[in-house]
Amino acid sequence: MKLWEGRFDKPVARSLEEFNDSLPFDKALWRADITGSLAHAEMLAKCGIISESDEEAICGGLKSIYEDIESGNLEMTGAEDIHSFVEGELVKRIGDTGKKLHTARSRNDQVATDFRLYVMWAFDELRANLKNLVEALCERAADGLDCIMPGYTHLRKAQPICAGHFFNAYSEMFLRDIERTAESRKRTSVMPLGSCALAGTTYPIDRNMTAAALGFEKPCENSLDGVSDRDFVAEYLFDCSLIASHLSRLSEDIILYSTGEFGYFEISDEYSTGSSIMPQKKNPDIPELIRGKTGRIYGHLMAILTTIKAIPLAYNKDLQEDKEGLFDAQKHTNGCISVMAELLRNITLKKEAMESAATGDFCCATDVADYLAKKGMPFRSAHAVTGKIVRWCIKNGRTLQDMTAEEYREFDNLFEEDICETVKAKACADARLSYGGASSASVTENLKSIKQRLKKL
Repeated sequence: MKLWEGRFDKPVARSLEEFNDSLPFDKALWRADITGSLAHAEMLAKCGIISESDEEAICGGLKSIYEDIESGNLEMTGAEDIHSFVEGELVKRIGDTGKKLHTARSRNDQVATDFRLYVMWAFDELRANLKNLVEALCERAADGLDCIMPGYTHLRKAQPICAGHFFNAYSEMFLRDIERTAESRKRTSVMPLGSCALAGTTYPIDRNMTAAALGFEKPCENSLDGVSDRDFVAEYLFDCSLIASHLSRLSEDIILYSTGEFGYFEISDEYSTGSSIMPQKKNPDIPELIRGKTGRIYGHLMAILTTIKAIPLAYNKDLQEDKEGLFDAQKHTNGCISVMAELLRNITLKKEAMESAATGDFCCATDVADYLAKKGMPFRSAHAVTGKIVRWCIKNGRTLQDMTAEEYREFDNLFEEDICETVKAKACADARLSYGGASSASVTENLKSIKQRLKKL
């Protein structure tokens, strides 16, 4: 029997039952549901709403259900949702005393509380995996401290940078993600339990006691909002979407830089695949799949935003659509984070190829202009002179590195012998000592900062 069937003369149609039931997916909430029910029962007893013997029976029954589900000895079937399943199983085990558990509680606030508790734990899971990913990036950044690579704008070579700078840039993105998930978790940590269906309860409950027992920062202050708010779902999915965006960008760079055309990185055989027809192929399927899953995760965010955009107060059945997308995004976001960390720990930096690339395509041209500007020439004039040098090199098949000091002086007398050292790729990168810059010294400081912030987080 359904929890609500007392008002109805006829049983629900089979088609409605199948359409309405959510147990196939919301059974993922079983830990949160039983945990919330235990705290609720303890509060009811402390407030004198149920007896201590009732509390003891209810909590004992709930704990036995928890143990049986956890051990795989209890199959979650035969109910319309996880909340009905747990309550029905409790009544089977302890009799009518189990029916007292739902005193001063509605499924509306029960569902909202269970889901918030689940999402709080889900934020913790995200943060733990993100920390592991940043640690992997730090390992690669340390490897790249003595290596120079091209930095790009518009996917064209721009300036030489310390290779560690590349990995640190992604660490900064994922550090922001860790901070963002912590902030989102704090907003999620508001307990709806005690809001009941929408208006609160006439029982003398202690909502602060229950909130503390469950690890919430506080109970919600408005019962209408408490049962109908799903902002925390949208925030979780937004956080996953931004994480996926950062993972997708990193994947794209890894895919490009591991091609034969670039050859900066080598992905381990353990994290590559081959072709069924082309024996020579070594494909970057992992970063490609991560890049592809981004659209899937974005889709779940758009779905929840569309679902909640026009729901009148308070609870409506539309909100049953809040879970499946989140569960899927949780699975795939965490999976992508974890496998990316593994891939990074098994990637090889091709230092010679990177440094050779950093020397080409006039990557050091800005340093030529800066050289003249430091000797007193207005930067715009120095820019123009350097442009002429680049044009001359292109016309004559030369590079900035193989020009002589005498050839530089043909363009301006400010050039001295040290220009030949200035235009070396490593010198160009290491000259960028500004805070947050691309020199190995600045990158080393940035790496220390990343590790310190990671510890605090």
